[in-house]
Amino acid sequence: MKKSSESPKGPSQRQLRVGELVRHAIAGMVMRGDIQDDVIAGALVTVPEVRMSPDLKIATAYLSVHDPKQEQLVVKAFARHHGIIRREVAHQVNLKFAPEIRFRIDETLDAAAKIDALLDRPEVKRDLANPRRMIDEDEAE
Repeated sequence: MKKSSESPKGPSQRQLRVGELVRHAIAGMVMRGDIQDDVIAGALVTVPEVRMSPDLKIATAYLSVHDPKQEQLVVKAFARHHGIIRREVAHQVNLKFAPEIRFRIDETLDAAAKIDALLDRPEVKRDLANPRRMIDEDEAE
């Protein structure tokens, strides 16, 4: 049986599993207060997702910050402490190499809010209330 030459869509099962382990390790450090930084201690931070590169050497941790004004400060604070975080992740997650960790702001909530705003527009509500009307207009053209 020949293997497909196309690359698989999306992350592999191993990437997902390791990403979740890394996410859990970072979230635990934040929860316990292991990262000694006033910016991180003063902000409400969650780690909703960690994406791993295919070779598992780079982890991109997405941070969700309650106060949008603090987002960049929090990302910079995490970047300052990346060595401590990487060391603790390496200790907790059994990998051949400790992944390089990059920190980014999680923008999925912003995207969801934009979609909600679009769905709340009167013309969209009108179209959703009467889908047959849209079909009839398309056929008339």
